[in-house]
Amino acid sequence: MIFTVAIDGPAAAGKGTIGRALAAHFGFAHLDTGLLYRAVGTRALDDGRGVIDPAWAAEVARRLDPTDLEGPDLRTALAGQAASKVAALPEVREALLDFQKRFARREGGAVLDGRDIGTVICPEAEAKLFVTASDEARAARRHAELGAGTLESVLADLRARDARDAARDVAPLRAAGDAFLLDTSGMTISEAVAAAIGHVRDRIPSGGA
Repeated sequence: MIFTVAIDGPAAAGKGTIGRALAAHFGFAHLDTGLLYRAVGTRALDDGRGVIDPAWAAEVARRLDPTDLEGPDLRTALAGQAASKVAALPEVREALLDFQKRFARREGGAVLDGRDIGTVICPEAEAKLFVTASDEARAARRHAELGAGTLESVLADLRARDARDAARDVAPLRAAGDAFLLDTSGMTISEAVAAAIGHVRDRIPSGGA
């Protein structure tokens, strides 16, 4: 069976947690597409200059290997900032497009979470979710995850990233017109996952698991 679940939304809204839970529940493969950009951004900064050259970032993207997505440094705030910068580069997005499209339509079902899955990568996805939460809720979650910095600085970083993601010319962050809006601000993880499972189950012709 080919069945794609596309999950989009801003940072720290819970889309990664929900994506992993959906994949486990339905037996689908899962891809956190943000890791692709984090890996490219991190490696594009490896020259130590602290700047990103578009041509080099595109070359890094073309050479990306699945093992590059396993680095512990990909979950840092620096990696997130670098990811947002390279994600705005058309050359990088083009280099990663085919990889994501193939994954999305693999046999056995797939869940992808990112910022342009339902709008650009896989607009034909059978199930689409846009996972969001208030700025304050997202900042509190990210601050707890990072265990560093102040809540105010984390909030400022999130808002700056949101602005970049929404304003970029290529594949800006936005909900697909037919996406299920899931606001997790006042939800527990279990409640958010249950709501997502219910939506996906309703989209599977056989009724799902």
